[in-house]
Amino acid sequence: MPKRILQGTVTSDKNEQTVTVLVERRFKHPLLKKTVRLSKKYRAHDPENQFKVGDVVRIEECAPISKTKRWKVVTEAVTA
Repeated sequence: MPKRILQGTVTSDKNEQTVTVLVERRFKHPLLKKTVRLSKKYRAHDPENQFKVGDVVRIEECAPISKTKRWKVVTEAVTA
């Protein structure tokens, strides 16, 4: 089964080898037909501590690294 890849913004880099990534998803509400924005924070593994607050990154599912980390940072997202 393929691993999920999400894109989001780094909101915290205070922990060693960990970043908090805010992922926002948009969808149209089935009844109201209005665009709804939902966001969720994920803790992702960043072994070199190279990503800082405000960076747009891609994260990928992985095996559990700690109690809360189940994602790892793959690359910085290309914003064009």
